[in-house]
Amino acid sequence: MESEKEFLANYRLEDYERPSLTTDVAAFMVSTENRTEGRRDPENKLRLLLIKRGGHPYKGMWALPGGFLQSGETIEECALRETMEETNVMPAALVPVAAFSKPGRDPRGWVISNAFVSIITEESVKQVGMDDASDAQWFSVSFDKDDEGLYHLTLEYGDVSLKAVLAEERASYGRTDFRIIDNGGLAFDHASIIAAAMTVLRRAAGDYDTIFGFLPEEFTLTSLQRVQETIMNVSVLPGNFRRMIRNYVEETGEYVKGERHRPAKLFRRKK
Repeated sequence: MESEKEFLANYRLEDYERPSLTTDVAAFMVSTENRTEGRRDPENKLRLLLIKRGGHPYKGMWALPGGFLQSGETIEECALRETMEETNVMPAALVPVAAFSKPGRDPRGWVISNAFVSIITEESVKQVGMDDASDAQWFSVSFDKDDEGLYHLTLEYGDVSLKAVLAEERASYGRTDFRIIDNGGLAFDHASIIAAAMTVLRRAAGDYDTIFGFLPEEFTLTSLQRVQETIMNVSVLPGNFRRMIRNYVEETGEYVKGERHRPAKLFRRKK
């Protein structure tokens, strides 16, 4: 009987058709608008980092940063490398979304994408289009369900507006898939990936854990509440929010500097 050593010596991996592997990263940030105008209640917006493709396929169209897995690296290393190479932004952490393997999703051939959610703090943003990306920008994001059960994904930057329409396809093992009805001008199946990433992000933010990644080490409870409300597209009474979050934060003993009115307390994540 053939031993395992003999089996492996005779095994030819090249005899079997294999897919190419890529990664795509949905990097989100919560940005504060009108900070320089001295507003006491500035508006927060959820933003997503997109690149404009510099080459075929889908040349000139907007897409998530990502690319092909190289020999000797993990998919997480690939995701971090590709994001940095294409945007000059290095994610601090990655949260898996799903593998996207629908036949025909990439016109170049059999390509499976491993998608991730990443969180970027506003202070670390210095994006620029590099490598095979001709541009990189932060788009404001909205993701809502209409009365007919269809999902509308809107991404806006300046005069660029990308509007995709999707339908929930199936839900299994805690995963929600989306079928693209209109890709809204996004490359590949990235409208579906973004919709799935938004679902993962909102689910995670509801656990009061993920949202700390959007904030500096010290923050006010108001800024923490606004981050969660922005991600989840909900509004919570301040008193209720403080009761829900009290087991996750602790006071630093410091206050916001430069406030004209009563300075707000600064908090940090409880260790």
